[in-house]
Formats: sequence, structure tokens, C-alpha cells
Amino acid sequence: MSITSEALQDAGRAIATSQTPSKEFRHLSRAHQRELFFRLPESVQETLVVDMSPTQLKQFVRRLDPDEATDVLGFADEETRATVLRRLDEDRREKIEFLLEFSPETAAGHMNIDYVTVGIERTLAEIAQRVRRYEDRTDRFPTIFVTDGETLLGQLPGGTLAMTDRDDVDLRDHVIETPTVRYDSPDTDVVDVFRSNPERSVAVLDDDGTILGVIYAGDLLGVIEEVAGETLYEFTGVQEEESVLDGPLVKIRSRYKWLIINLGTAFLAAAVVGLFEDTIAAFTLLAVYMPVVAGMGGNAGTQSMAVTVRGIALGQVSLPTGGRAVFNEVVAGAANGAITGVLVAVIATVFNQSPLLGAVLGVSMVLNLVIAGFFGTLIPLVLSRVGKDPATSATIFITTATDVLGFLVFLGLAQVALGL
Repeated sequence: MSITSEALQDAGRAIATSQTPSKEFRHLSRAHQRELFFRLPESVQETLVVDMSPTQLKQFVRRLDPDEATDVLGFADEETRATVLRRLDEDRREKIEFLLEFSPETAAGHMNIDYVTVGIERTLAEIAQRVRRYEDRTDRFPTIFVTDGETLLGQLPGGTLAMTDRDDVDLRDHVIETPTVRYDSPDTDVVDVFRSNPERSVAVLDDDGTILGVIYAGDLLGVIEEVAGETLYEFTGVQEEESVLDGPLVKIRSRYKWLIINLGTAFLAAAVVGLFEDTIAAFTLLAVYMPVVAGMGGNAGTQSMAVTVRGIALGQVSLPTGGRAVFNEVVAGAANGAITGVLVAVIATVFNQSPLLGAVLGVSMVLNLVIAGFFGTLIPLVLSRVGKDPATSATIFITTATDVLGFLVFLGLAQVALGL
């Protein structure tokens, strides 16, 4: 019985939020279990696997592709994994044991072994016979790699086999160049290979150039989504592995350290404000506009950081060549500060009947957005130069700079200009 995508999503939410996810999972048909399992958060996947008996786990993985079965068994303890492997047929066991040797975060961890290799001297008829034998044994059409001795020449498209009645065909005229990666390449490097090549598959090679497996673009969808979301997670201090469906304890453990660090910077900003306690007490309207100055500086700094981090990731800018980027962001900050500064100055003048307060706010806005542009660009460049990931650590420094210096500029100007 088929299941709609919406119903599958509902089932996934029910399982991920259930106090007994394994019970909910067992109520699904085996086909739906396979379809749903890999859509669930990793923490839920692990719970499901740990709660399965060896017999249940064997029944589940025996219907999976070897690379999928490898991912599932990676959550099991060694004893359970060994028990399940012993109960599988020899061919499937050998494939899974082979794949389990590799780290799941490398190229080899994402490859499958549905391929055949043929020599360049083979005829199309011989290759077609080889492919039919593979299909009879596995019920899958393999990727066809063509080699010249030990050297990989490329991939032979399956459609070429329609010409099996012509044995005089030169395979070199039909071989498509195939990108390759080493088995121990990080999975993010494999994503980069796919981005720079239009091919749908990549060959995974051993140290000596031997073909170990093949990766299809679809095998990396999870990694691509992970990479796409990684920067967003890091900007906000959320762990990559945290899911929206995780329980409160998981969310607490993955966030409290970041919040404590931010608390420390908040106290630093508060200390600066404390230096002007008498000034604020004498002119309480300053307290009303302090969040405006700090908020605008923080937002502008984050904008500059986002652009700079993207430039670093694309290789467009580095610390030695970053002078132009810093200058551009500072000028843009000054211009945007002038625009927003005029607006806030007019508002303060009209509503508070204080042109001098409006002038202080306007000048403070310009200076704070200049500060935001400067530090929002420079800090990521410096962190990248010293080997730190700017996406994970720049935000806290930029926010500190805009808050502390923004309050210092605003309250300092007010103290001088208003004679407080």
C-alpha cells in the first residue's frame, strides 16, 4: 500500500516526538519503515536501532542497499552488529563488512559497490554479457568503469550497450571522463567535486588508484543539506546535529555553553553602560534609545560578517587582500548610518522636542555602523588567518564590539554634548 508524502511526514513527526518511537516505528510496514528511517533525525535513528533485537535488525537491513545497511548498523554495538552480519547471506555480508571499514564522513562512507570494471580491449558484446551476469546476481544495473591496465579511463554509458551487434566499436570513442576522489576525502570535498563537474557519479579510488566504489549525486543529498544549513547553525550557536524534533534535554546540552559566553559579553556591555550611570540618570531618554543604537550595530555587523564569510569560503578574499573589503564595508556602514541616523534624529527631535538628542543619536548611528562594518569584516578575516572557522566564532566578537563601542560612543557623546 502506497503512502502519501504528507502522511509520511506526519508519521515521521509522530515517531520523532513520541516517548516510545520504536513502538510507533514497528507499526509501519517494512516498505514504509525503509522510506521513513533515513528522514528521521540521527538521534531518533540511533534510538530505533538500539531498541531493535538482532532478529528485528536483521529483518530491517536485509531489505536495504548495502550502503544503507552500513549506515544503520553503524548505530548498533559491536556484538549486535556481528550477530546481524552472521545471519545475512554471504554476498551481502561481505559488501557490508567492506563498507563498515570506512569512516561515514569520508568519500568511502558514502560509496556503494554497484559497479563493474572492464578493460578497454573488451567488445560491447562481452561487456553486455558481464553486465547481465551482474544484474542476474544483484537485480541492479551497475556503473561500468573502463580501465586500461590499472588506469581508470572513465565510465561507459549504459545506452552504448544497445550497439552490441557491432564488435568493431572503439570503446575510447564512447568513454566519458569520470571525476575521482580518494577514499579518505572528507564528504564535503566530494560535494565540491560534484558541484564542479556535471557528471552524475564519482569514482572512489584507493591509494594505488584501484577502484573501491562509486558515489552518485543522490547519495550526498544529506551532506548537501548539512553543508547548506551549517553556516546558519553556526551563526546562531546551534549544534549541527540538533533537530527541531529533539527533546528539551538535547537542546539544553547543545546550547547552554554558547549562551553562557554571550552572557559574559552582555555583562561587559553592561559594565560600559555602568560608567555612564549618572548621565543616564540625569537624562533618562538615553535609556530609551540605547537598544536602537545597539540593535542597528549588531544587525549591520552580522550583514558584513555574512558577506565576508561567504567571500572567504569562495576564496575571494583573505586577510592579506582584505583591505578593499574592509574599506568597502566601512564606507557602506557610514552611508547606511547616515541614512538611518537622519531618520532616528528626526524621530527624536519631533517626539522628544530635543534637537541636541537627535544630533547625538544621528552621529552615534553613523559611528556605530562604521564600527560594525569594520569589525564585521576584519574579525572573520583574522579568525580565518589564524586557522579558526569564522562562521563559528565571529558573531560573538562582532556583537561585543558593536555593543561595547556603540554604547561608549552614544553615551560618551551624550555626556559631552548635553553637558551632563
